[in-house]
Amino acid sequence: MSGHSKWHSIKHKKAKEDAKRGQIFTRLIKEITIASRIGGGDLNGNSRLRSAVQSGKDANMPWTNIEKAIKKGTGELPGVTYEEVVYEGYGPGGVAILVFTQTDNKNRTTAEVRHVFSRFNGRLGEVGCVSWMFHKKGLINIDAAGVNEDKLTEIVLESGANDLENNGEFFTVTTESNVVETIRKTIEVAGFKVTSSEIGMIPINTVKLEGKEAAQLLKLLEGLEELDDTQSVSANFDIPDEILAAQG
Repeated sequence: MSGHSKWHSIKHKKAKEDAKRGQIFTRLIKEITIASRIGGGDLNGNSRLRSAVQSGKDANMPWTNIEKAIKKGTGELPGVTYEEVVYEGYGPGGVAILVFTQTDNKNRTTAEVRHVFSRFNGRLGEVGCVSWMFHKKGLINIDAAGVNEDKLTEIVLESGANDLENNGEFFTVTTESNVVETIRKTIEVAGFKVTSSEIGMIPINTVKLEGKEAAQLLKLLEGLEELDDTQSVSANFDIPDEILAAQG
């Protein structure tokens, strides 16, 4: 398993813990609100909203919360207006980092992101400086309990997905971003339990790190992930599994 895939595995497990504590709900509510503001509150006609609502269901978010977020986005209920801001920068060893945020105060968020970068030997860059190093892909996670891997592999290959990776407790299917919903349905109809699906940024190439630089980068990524306005963080690193395992 590559270092980047190992990190995806760790974040997936952490998301389950965050959901239990309700921390993930805030991020999901922001995404649902923005999606409904941009594309309207009709699930059938708004694929981004449909995906966000599905993520809410995956996290066991009560439907009343989802419905309220949609209505705030469409203006049926009063609420805070969020904007999407993407930050690009570099971590230790020149690792490329993308930080996706949704905020009601861009100045505050920029200051917080900049502080975390500088604290852990990183720096913010200009718009477009690293985004070209990533591809937008769909990621579908499947509970591995009791799964026949050969059968799953067959279904995934026939569905037109790009890749299937065994991460131990779960499998991850990589797809093109525009077909993630279709392939998820195919997998579910075949009887497999999908635990989550999302659109993520996958690096084209990776930078190998060890020792002090690896430790600093992991602290930087954790710091960025923990900011209230952060939706997701992507980076093009490759760190030995034993170092990453200590973070899990």
